[in-house]
Order: sequence, then C-alpha cells, then structure tokens
Amino acid sequence: MLRDDDAPERRVEKLDRINRVLIDRIDRLEESRGSAWSMFQAAVALEQEVMARTRDLERALADLSQRNRELAVARASAEEANRSKTRFLRAASHDLLQPLSAARLFLSMLTDTPMNELQTELTGRLSGAFESVEQLMHAVLDISRLDSQRIEFHRQPVPLGDLFRRLAIEYAPLAEAKGLRLSFVPTDSVVESDPVFLRRIAQNLVSNAIKYTVRGGVVIGARRRGDLCWLCVYDTGVGIPAVDRNRIFDEFQRLGNDARTPGMGLGLSIVRRACAKLDHPIRLESEAMRGTVFRIGLPVVTRHLAGCLERPDRATLPLRGRVALVVENDPGMRRGYEMILRDRLGMVARVTGGTAEALATMGDDPPDVILADYNLENGDTGVDAIRALRGSAGQAIPAVMITAHRDPQIARSCAAMQVHLMEKPVRPSELAEILGRLLA
Repeated sequence: MLRDDDAPERRVEKLDRINRVLIDRIDRLEESRGSAWSMFQAAVALEQEVMARTRDLERALADLSQRNRELAVARASAEEANRSKTRFLRAASHDLLQPLSAARLFLSMLTDTPMNELQTELTGRLSGAFESVEQLMHAVLDISRLDSQRIEFHRQPVPLGDLFRRLAIEYAPLAEAKGLRLSFVPTDSVVESDPVFLRRIAQNLVSNAIKYTVRGGVVIGARRRGDLCWLCVYDTGVGIPAVDRNRIFDEFQRLGNDARTPGMGLGLSIVRRACAKLDHPIRLESEAMRGTVFRIGLPVVTRHLAGCLERPDRATLPLRGRVALVVENDPGMRRGYEMILRDRLGMVARVTGGTAEALATMGDDPPDVILADYNLENGDTGVDAIRALRGSAGQAIPAVMITAHRDPQIARSCAAMQVHLMEKPVRPSELAEILGRLLA
C-alpha cells in the first residue's frame, strides 16, 4: 500500500509490484474465461450428440414396435392356421375313419368265410393295408393333439393288467404271423395316467418291438421301483446303435432302410411327446443284435385308491342271445355292426339311424347294451341318444360310445355318464371284449 512518506523509489517499487499482481489476476481471469468457453462449447456439442442419439433411439424403438406388431400378426396367423389344421383334422377324421371302420368290419366277416388260398392271401394283404392306413391316421391325429396347447388329459387310475389283456388281444395275431412269442407278465399294479394316451404309448412300443424282431419274441411287464412302476417292453430284435438312440424319437425316422418293415417312423415320436406331456420318464437300453428294452415310468396309485376301482370279472358271460341296440346313421356301419353282432357274437342286433328311431325301436323292451356313434344326423349325437334311451327305460343301460373324434368334451361327457368310449376304426375282437366286460 502506498504511503505519503514513501520515497519515490519505494513508491515506484510498490507500484511495480501492484501492477504485476493485477496483470497476473487478469491473466488468470482470461484463462478462466477461456476454459469456461471451451466447456460451454463442449456442452453444446454434447447436447447435439445426445439429441442425435435420442432421435436414432426413437427411430429404433419405432422400428422395433413395428416389428413386434408384425411378429404379433404373424404369430396370430400361425396360431389360427394351427387351430384351423386341428379343426380340419378333427372334422375330417370322422369322414375318413367312418368308411375305413365299415370296411374293417366287413373284412373281418370275410375272413371267417371259407376261402381258397388266393382269396386268403388277398384278404391278408387287404388287412395289412387297412392296418397301415389306420396306424398312419391315428399317428397324424395323435401328433396334432399333442402339439396343441389346449390338449386336456384325464388322469385316473389305470390297472395295467387290463391294459395288458387288451394289448394281447390286439397284437397276438401280428406276432403269430411273424412266428414270434408275445408274452405279458401278469400284474395287479395300478398306475395314474391318461388311459387313452397310455394305451397309445404301449401300442406304439409293442408294435415297434414286433416290427423289428425277426426271431425270438417280445415280453411286456411291469416292475415297481420306489414311487414309480416301470412299464417295460423287451424284445430280441436287431437292437438300436448308440448313435441312433436320440434320432429314433424324431418324426419319420426308422431304424435301417429295410423297405419291407412297415410304418412311417412316427410311433416313437408320439411316445416321446405323450410322455413329455404326461411327465412320464423314458428309459432305453439296447445291445446290437441282442435286443432292446423300453421303460416308461408311471406313478403308482396307493393300495387304498386301487382297491376302490371297480374290477370287472375276467370270466365274462356269454354274449349269445343278448340284445344290442345300435344307433348309427351310416348304412355301411349299421350293416357291419349287424353282421358282427349277429353272425360272429350271436347277439340280437337292433340297428337304428338316430335317437327318435332308437326310442321307437326300443319301445317297452330295453336292450342289454347300447352302441352309439357320436355324430348322427341334424345335430343329433350319441350322447343325446344314450340319455334319451336310459331315461325312457328308467335304468342305466350299459353303453358304448364309438367315435372318430378325439375331443376332450366327448370324453368328459362319457365319463360323467359312465359310458365306455371307443375310437374308430372298430376292431371286432376289441368290441367283443368290451361287450363281454360290460355285460358280465
């Protein structure tokens, strides 16, 4: 600070020092202003970059939203196409299986008539052709049902002994034709599963075992392990190489390239899909040229629940002379039922085309059993026919519903009415076995 009594030299020195300080402050201020300006310019540039990136993001989000809308439309179209396919297969199955079922009934009666060697060979080849068509149609319908997200299962106690008995009746002729031993180990095990799909699983495994076995035989049994009962199918066939053990569960996959082996390679695909849906584990063991064993793990029903099952007497009463009232709108099927019931089983067959005609035919004399097709004319159904006939008779007449539709609602209606459900095409041996148990 300057004083009045400072000498001139002293005053010059102080002024010089003050001047240097002021210049230094001015320099620092200029530097600060330059830095702030740079920061301002950087902030402006950053804001512009953010705005550009925001616009890019908005365009990307708009594009993604459009893609999502297109994907939703495509998914809806695919689901509708799948539903349309399922509806078509469901509707077509009846029209396709109806003549096939009638042809099987007539062919069955033809095999019972005296024939020469050529005629026997022809009927045998016809039977094989019908069997192949039937298996293929069932496979396509089963895969369609298992691929549907709306499939319903009806889990209930299933006695394996009854299942084995039906399989023995069905596959004994096929095994005998190949000179194979087909054995079912007796069992009283009761498991929990969907009875229709469990039978499909067992049918495909037994059928495959017979197809790929040249000599020896096939054995089916059940073995308890903890909380599971393992349904086992053993064969003495060619075996499955390790490299093929995953592939054989895919569609249209067959072991080897032998064109003489029948089938389309769909059976094990159905087994895997059904087991996955039902949560039944699958085990496979095989040795080349020594045979194969498939095991399906099934939950065991407790003794208490198993004891509550109504077990039919295996010694079924004779069917001869018993009265069967048939409700079927197709003339060919009516004639087929009449021939099988009357000529093969010795029953009295009353054939009708609908509910009204069935009521008029029955009158005051109720039949011993009712056989009703589900699809009748003009909205009439087998459910309506059975209800009306039981109501008119004042008693729960034993009944069998025969249908080509794999509709859960039909299964629920039959279960509620205690009506046995049978799928087309009708096998005369299976029909006889069911009627025998119902009338026992």
